[in-house]
Amino acid sequence: MAPATWVERFDRGRARLTVRGRASAHWLDLARTPLLTCGILAGVLYVAMTLFVGLRWDGYSAADQTISELSAIGAPTRPLWTVLGTIYSALMIGFGWIVWTSAPHRPLRIAGALLFAQTVFGIFWPPMHQRVVLAAGGGTLTDTLHIVWTIGTGVFFMGALGFGAAGFGKRFRLYSLATMAIVFACGAWTGTYAPAIQADMPTPWVGVWERLNTNAFMVWIAVLAIALMRVPQPMVTDARRAQRARYE
Repeated sequence: MAPATWVERFDRGRARLTVRGRASAHWLDLARTPLLTCGILAGVLYVAMTLFVGLRWDGYSAADQTISELSAIGAPTRPLWTVLGTIYSALMIGFGWIVWTSAPHRPLRIAGALLFAQTVFGIFWPPMHQRVVLAAGGGTLTDTLHIVWTIGTGVFFMGALGFGAAGFGKRFRLYSLATMAIVFACGAWTGTYAPAIQADMPTPWVGVWERLNTNAFMVWIAVLAIALMRVPQPMVTDARRAQRARYE
């Protein structure tokens, strides 16, 4: 038998890629609803974490202390927060990935990629020390990196909100813009408490502002997941076909 020409080898390779692309799209269609549900579960879990984990720490005030203090080095709630945070991260990775790979519009896919990247980035979040340690001059590099990670997460959040706003109609766009305003304003106001936290001074309402910031975003995640679930399957399938077209 004569050896295959380069044209024949190319056609065979393209055929293999086509089969793989179709199989991948099939599995994405099957995984779509379960992984979108992960976004709802992640939002609910995180809101519950910010509100109720502190109940296991005598003297902790959800109104006057930050969320990060729940996972601070030496905090009694750190082990529980770490376990729940791992579950949250797994849910968000699944959600971000399915939005990234199967959303019907490019802005939504970019939003999914940002959510995926932010979650992976957050897995390596350096913990802060407790206030008394910071006030005594015991802060280290991890406390500086904690601030860097906080700023980076804010950038990811705002990017996901911005691209997500362009993915649906007017009502979702206005809702996303309102969420952006809440996230930005509450995040900026929370940041003004940093010197008082470093000095172990009272920080009234800092927990309220920070929870408004993060929980507003988590509610947006759940709303985005529900909105994507309501997208007709043919639209999603057409988007997948467009992505597969480069293989055919």
